[in-house]
Amino acid sequence: MKTIISILILSFTGVCNAQFITVEDKMHLASGALISAATYTLVYTNTKNKKKAFWYSLGTSTLAGILKEVYDSSKDNNRFDSKEAIATTIGGFTVSLTLEIFVGKKKK
Repeated sequence: MKTIISILILSFTGVCNAQFITVEDKMHLASGALISAATYTLVYTNTKNKKKAFWYSLGTSTLAGILKEVYDSSKDNNRFDSKEAIATTIGGFTVSLTLEIFVGKKKK
């Protein structure tokens, strides 16, 4: 099932055409990935529950992206940028899904 979901997600990336990605969006993606990896590692180490680790890490990266944009929008001449919040969430989702697939596999 995980393989099918991964293939479906990768198949939708070809639908996107010529989208401009800024340096700040890349930084948000990387920070979401870092937050998600740290959260997944912490939760999985303590609970040994992959589902809980996945959802906590995804939720933490999403919350971090939204809170960062709320903070930025409180400054003068600034607004809430939903694309940056989504970039943080995508970074978190990518790492969460990758870790869920590969963590806990035992070699025979």
